[in-house]
Formats: sequence, structure tokens, C-alpha cells
Amino acid sequence: MARVRYGARTGAEIAAARTAGSRLPDIWSTGVVAVWESDPDAVAAVLPPPLKPTGRPLVRVNISKVDLPGYPLGAGSFAVAAAHDGVEGWYPLVMPMTHERALVGGREVFGEPKKLGEVTVEREGLVVRAALARHGIEFVEVRGAVSGSLPLPEPTRKTDFYFKFLPAVDGSGGGSGDGSGFDAGPVLVHCVRNEKVRKLERITGDVVLRESMYDPVADLPVRELVAITIGEKTTDQKGTVVERVDPRALLPYIHQRYDDPRQIHDGPPQGSV
Repeated sequence: MARVRYGARTGAEIAAARTAGSRLPDIWSTGVVAVWESDPDAVAAVLPPPLKPTGRPLVRVNISKVDLPGYPLGAGSFAVAAAHDGVEGWYPLVMPMTHERALVGGREVFGEPKKLGEVTVEREGLVVRAALARHGIEFVEVRGAVSGSLPLPEPTRKTDFYFKFLPAVDGSGGGSGDGSGFDAGPVLVHCVRNEKVRKLERITGDVVLRESMYDPVADLPVRELVAITIGEKTTDQKGTVVERVDPRALLPYIHQRYDDPRQIHDGPPQGSV
């Protein structure tokens, strides 16, 4: 009988896949990063417990193109500065990806708030434009001109915070049995990235935030621009579950993950598959 591809894989095949995934070569991306100070109350308002604001209400957008062989990828992240248990890092609100492969792994393994979207990184001479768009709305645009080279930073470790959870099957409490809206207790993930940079330039320009009901980043306005850069970097990452979080405290924030939060309580229509 020919192999049934939806059938079980052997232990050797699973081990080979894991080994291949752990030995990936450095993958370099070209990306635009903008950082600004925003409204401190707005930054605090988007942080689910136990995350807390840092001493400075920073927002960061990262818009990158990754030249994977035969599989070019656009990747973005819109995040706010946050702290947990003495560790400072970033809490992403939305992470647009241009391909499902990059989206699925991040959401299911780490709990990243990834969504399919459009990512633009363009450079013509010194002029640079980068943008994130979804549902036909370009909700973030960074534009400007390269104004000089910057010294290369030493390799650095950066931390992102994610919440990994599964909405309840029955919409109320599911397997957790506590009416919290989750099938199991949600967890807080620290994702540590080791970053190396081989090229970095300063951009003089601005950040435009546009209204979108799906990605309401305009609620975190640019009060003071800190920096815009364009560079080439490579990173690896490792996630760790650091604690289980209060499901009732997280529930008011899970709409951040969905375009329409009602969809997580919608079963399939009768007669559908």
C-alpha cells in the first residue's frame, strides 16, 4: 500500500525533523525598527497581569523582510515595553506574518499574537519605507531617509512576553471547570532572543499610525520619537513557561489576539464541517 501521508510518522522521522530544526544556519533579515514614547496610561492599559509598565512608556515596531531560499518572508511586530519579575522586555500586541508557516509555529508553540498580513520594506537609495497592513488597511507606516551609519552593537539578549492559552470549547470553562473561559490554565512565556547585527544605519523620518478596527495601534500615539533604524540581523530564540496566570485576570485581554473576539465562542454552523 502506498504511504498514507496523514498517517502516523515514525519515531525516527520525528527525531530527524527535530534535529533539522535545531541546526538551522543563521538567517539574516533586513528590518526597520522604530521606537517612541507614548501615552503612559495607554501603555499600562494594554498590559495583562502580571505584566507591568517599565519606567518609560516605550512602543516599538519592527518591520522585516527575511530572504529565505525560495520562501521570502515578511515579518512584523508592534510591541510595548513591559516588565515581569525583575525582567524588562517587550509585550507584542500584533505580529503580522506574510506566510502561514511562520504564523502557526509561533502561535501554537510560544503563544505569539501572529496574524496573516502584508509587510513592506522598501529602500531606494537613501529613501526607506516600511509598513504593516491587514484587511486592506496600512495601520503602521515608517518613512524617512538614511542619515548615517551606526556602530554595530555587541550581541544582545532580548525578552518578549507572550500568553499561551486555549479558549474553552464550550465558551464558559471547558476542561478547566472554573468558568474562566479557558480549557486549561493560561501560562506566561518568556521568549529570549539572542541577536547579532552586521549592519545598522540611522533613519531620519517619522511614524504614521492609521485607524483600524482590527489593529487599533493608533491608541498608542507617537509622543516623542526615540529612534528609527534600518539594519541586518539574525536571531535565535528559546521560550520558557515562567508561571501560570490567573485566567480571570487574563480573560479581559484575550480580544487582543482576535479580529472579532466573538469568533472564539462561535461553533461551526449546523450541518457544516
